[in-house]
Amino acid sequence: MPEDLITAVTELDQAHYLTKIYAGGHLVYADEPEDKGGTNEAMPPGSLLLASLGSCTAITMRMYADRKEYPLTSIRIQLSICAEEKMDASTRIIRKIEMEGELTQEQRARLMQIADKCPIHKILTSPITIESHELKL
Repeated sequence: MPEDLITAVTELDQAHYLTKIYAGGHLVYADEPEDKGGTNEAMPPGSLLLASLGSCTAITMRMYADRKEYPLTSIRIQLSICAEEKMDASTRIIRKIEMEGELTQEQRARLMQIADKCPIHKILTSPITIESHELKL
């Protein structure tokens, strides 16, 4: 496998939706709420998607602020999306960004532009192709 790929492996046995996710030497879990048959022991996949966008946005903004020596002290991002069963081509993610620090209006405006430059934002706002192949054991 080429080394410039980001990879993840998910495993689900008979644990009723509690899914192990391995990536980059780390382990996280995904699950479904109890009302959907899960155990509610971890975030559902839609929340993981929002977490990916939010963390990528915050990291991208922090990197830029650090490089430009902006006095950004903290970033808080609130994200929301419709329920998974209602998602379609018109699905919209709402992202609200709070920035703390003695920032000028120009710095705030620039950081809001930078928020849209995060890699996950770019992926989610571009056409995506997913290829599925069965691996035979």
